[in-house]
This record gives sequence, structure tokens and C-alpha cells, in this order.
Amino acid sequence: MVSARSPWWRPDIHADRRPFLKARVRMLAGLRAFFGAQSFVEVDTAILQISPGNEAHISAFATQMQDGAGRASPLYLHSSPEFAAKKLLAAGEERIFTVAHVFRNRERDRLHHPEFTLLEWYRAHAPYQRLIEDCAGILAATAKAAGADLLTYGSAIADPFEELELLSVTEAFDRYAGIDLLATIDGLTPNREALAANAQKCGVRVVRDDSWSDIFSKLLSVKIEPHLGHGRATILMDYPASEAALANLQEDQRLAERFELYACGVELANGFGELTDADEQRRRFQAEMAERQRIYGESYPIDEDFLAALAVMPPASGIALGFDRLVMLATGAPHIEQVIWTPVAEGVWAK
Repeated sequence: MVSARSPWWRPDIHADRRPFLKARVRMLAGLRAFFGAQSFVEVDTAILQISPGNEAHISAFATQMQDGAGRASPLYLHSSPEFAAKKLLAAGEERIFTVAHVFRNRERDRLHHPEFTLLEWYRAHAPYQRLIEDCAGILAATAKAAGADLLTYGSAIADPFEELELLSVTEAFDRYAGIDLLATIDGLTPNREALAANAQKCGVRVVRDDSWSDIFSKLLSVKIEPHLGHGRATILMDYPASEAALANLQEDQRLAERFELYACGVELANGFGELTDADEQRRRFQAEMAERQRIYGESYPIDEDFLAALAVMPPASGIALGFDRLVMLATGAPHIEQVIWTPVAEGVWAK
């Protein structure tokens, strides 16, 4: 009998996981072939960073570096290779991708692991819509490499070779929740009370401390995401500006150049038309960290070197894709730890 805490290295458990892991290897080779055919350069980015990122709800792992005299400087394991990758764009690289191990605290369940793999790629001088074409190509290339005709998660299926569905956030809220999302934004300012009233009508619980963004996230999770990426993958695009701290704004400044890729109800990727205004980025980071301080009682430093690089970075688009989740869907694995070679100890195993 295998318990929930049985180690992943038990031969019988590894034998069950090995087909998923071998498919992972083939999919990674398929990714590299896809990017190589388009003259992308694969880059490595440092894991240790001054700042792990400045999004309110992403929690980091802290460490420190000591010099020869024993003086300590705080550092963090990166939650994304984004800051380092954008510095490479500032340095002159134009098409880059990285397959990076990243670290996020407070996250462990069927779809989350504290150490996981992000595929990130960036295109200088390219609109963010170009990334949508990349997503379609990557789904097809990796499914083919895995020998998968369909992506699956539980009872949900999506055809990785079908044309992607394009759906705006406002259309999705109207279709699946009956909410006019833009009507809850006064000018450029989100109206918390208006969205709260709509959420309560939908049966979504709202508490006093919930901000507009908190309520938006609850509605997205409960009312929208379960409907996305069935039959074929979905691009959910044109996010509210308040939900896109690193993205350019659109002509209608209530909306940002941000989209997410979904398949089988699972979020796979998050893409942006990248913000290159260093002063505006600083303002957004400060707002995000003020919100993190309010919620968690802590905040993270701002990487001044990143802001300096941002000031000379060319216009670009960039995206992060959860590679482990993609492997799950291509292989039918029910848990993320079944597609990670060496999960963090005390994983959850089904036998």
C-alpha cells in the first residue's frame, strides 16, 4: 500500500511516472526545435535576484549572499526570469527564450508546485498578438512530440491542432457571469462596490477586505475559467489595466495588452505587450507592493537595475508558459508532481 507521503524515488512509483517524464523530454526537444526554426536564441538567466518580482500575490523564497568578510546581502530566488530576460533585450537581443526553474512560495496543489518550470520567450519590435500565433504553434509542436492527439485534464479535452478561440475578458464576463465589467470601472478607476454587487448576485462571496482586483480574481476563477479551453484552446485577452502591472495600455486605457492561454479549463500562459516606461513601471510596482504589504504584511525591493534597463529596452512582447502544466495536459497526468523529475519532498502520490 502506497501512502500519500511515499517518496517519489520508490521504484514502483517512478515506474508509473516514467512515461510522463519521457514525454516531457520529447516535448522539450519539440520546443527547442520550434524556436530554433525561428532563429530564437536560448538563454540562461540567474536564479538569484535582488527582487523576486513585484506582483502583490506572488510570494517568494528569501535567502542571503555573504561576502568574504561575512557581510550579508538579501537576495531572492526568482519567481520568473522576466527581469533578467528584459535586461537581455535592453542589451540588444531580439528573439530569446528560456526554460527556467522558478520558485513561488505559498503554492502547492494539483496544479502548483513551489519549484516549477516556466518557458518564457520575447520578441523585440513585435506586437503582442504575434505571441498568440506562437502559442498555437507550440501547442501543436509539443502535442506532436508527446504523441498526443488531444490535451486532457480530468474529463475536459482540447484539440491542440485546432484554431485558437479568441475571447475578450469583457465578452467572457458577459457570457459566463452576466456582468458588464467595464461598467464597474469609473473612468480609469475600478469601482469596487459596483463589482461587489455583481459578484454577490452571481453567488460569489465577497468580504470587506476584498479589493476590486480580489473580486475580479474570484469571479474569474469561479465563473469564467472553468468554461475556457474546451474543445480547443482559448485566448482570453484585453485584461483590465489594473490586472496587468507589466503591460502596455490600449487606446481604451481601461484595458491592457495582456492575454492568457487556457486549455481544458487550465491556465497555461500569460502574455503581454511589454511596458517600457520606467517611471510608470515604478509607480505600478510601488502600488503592487503597497497592496502586498496590506495583505501579507511584507513587501519586496524594487530592482533599480531592471528599471534602468527598461528605459532603454526596445518595444517588445513577452510571455510565460507553465511547461509542467502543458506536459500534464499532453500526457493526461492528473497531478503536476507526476511530470516533475524530482519533486520537493513529501509529494502527493496516487497509486
